[in-house]
Amino acid sequence: MASLSKAGAALTALREELTGDVFAPGDPGYDEARTVFNVMIDRRPAVIAQCETEDDVVRAVRCARELDLPVAVRGGGHSVAGMAVNDGGLLIDLRRMHAVVVDPAGHAARIAGGATMSHLDRATEPYGLATTGGRASTTGVGGFVLGGGTGWLDRRCGLAADNLLGAELVTADGGRVHASADENPELFWALHGGGGNFGIATALTLRLHELPEFSIALVLYLPEHGPDVVRTFREVITTGPDEAGGGVLYFTGPPEEFVPGHLVGRLVCGALLTYAGGEEDMRKVAQPLLALPHEAEIVGPMPYADVQCMIDDPPGMRNYWSAEYLGSAPDDFVDVFCARAASVPVPTGTQHVLFPQGGAIAAGPREYPVPYRDASWAVHPFAIWEDPADDERCMQWVRDVRADVRPWSTGAVYLNFIGNEGSDRVVAGLGAENTRRLAAVKRQYDPDNVFRFNHNITPA
Repeated sequence: MASLSKAGAALTALREELTGDVFAPGDPGYDEARTVFNVMIDRRPAVIAQCETEDDVVRAVRCARELDLPVAVRGGGHSVAGMAVNDGGLLIDLRRMHAVVVDPAGHAARIAGGATMSHLDRATEPYGLATTGGRASTTGVGGFVLGGGTGWLDRRCGLAADNLLGAELVTADGGRVHASADENPELFWALHGGGGNFGIATALTLRLHELPEFSIALVLYLPEHGPDVVRTFREVITTGPDEAGGGVLYFTGPPEEFVPGHLVGRLVCGALLTYAGGEEDMRKVAQPLLALPHEAEIVGPMPYADVQCMIDDPPGMRNYWSAEYLGSAPDDFVDVFCARAASVPVPTGTQHVLFPQGGAIAAGPREYPVPYRDASWAVHPFAIWEDPADDERCMQWVRDVRADVRPWSTGAVYLNFIGNEGSDRVVAGLGAENTRRLAAVKRQYDPDNVFRFNHNITPA
């Protein structure tokens, strides 16, 4: 750690050199700048650098190295474990770097490192183009893509990482590097699931897909119909086209116009069928779900960018998530999954979710460090609540879900869906052999493990 005089001089220089703003404890705006979406996280960096350019990022990294400060990197700030902020270190905040440049002829977009899904989806929408994005518009594109990236379009377009064409990074020594299939290919491989371990992604280039139409069927049922709903949804997905996605979820009925009054504040079972195409084709696929006894439905075309906002996390909430990836979802699993719904913490924002895999996910490139590609289904217990008095019951419910479904688990996991669950789970999210290979890449680009506030890969 640097002396106080050296630290003061370095902070003064950073304030003068940075295009963006610099905050230290006690500065107006500091507390707002350190807040991430999971309010259970309350950390106090020594310095927050809100960067506006790649040069700003370089200056901030070099300042951190000069002062021997640990570095955290914030894009969307959506890490449930709060990996976007640290205690006593330097936080590099990319949120002001959110430009998206679309190349409609080339079916590609260049996305700055602090852009969110909303920035990306709204930029590509006028061209009838899209790519796999997170299921919340406030998710940061950088962390999402580098962690693998699963969303409403993954069965048709593949994982987000499968659509990565290039990346621009600032490395741990303050250098700059470009990675693509032709340039630094080993680093490029590592960025397909290895997360932010190798540098700060100041820009990503993603492949876009034609998406002139998008439609949904959201159907609400009484929870006692849940087993029939899950089995029907399973059949719809396994026999339907790759354009079909979505999920089945149990949740507390919100006070929204589309929710009947008798379901508000009560446990509800919902099936959301998303469809990368028009309403007529979607209705044919959704018909078995609509034929079940149900309480409400929303069926029709909806812009993809609007669907991306449907389950945005409300601000100011406490969060605890996890996931298990399943080789199959037989009837005995369905019974266990639905039985656990009876203990969903109600009324909270908690969601008990089953997502389908398959399609372009399973057909995607085999070489990348995403071992959950072969799973058929994903169980995602997603606890959201407001009252700290509910901490233990909500977190225990997530652990109970995992324990219930473990007999069907492949052992692999998507790391963006989980918090800090230990090094064994990091290996499960990357694959053992991949982890060894990633450790060699880490040694080359970050031998001192400067970028360790993540699902960390230790340098070989």
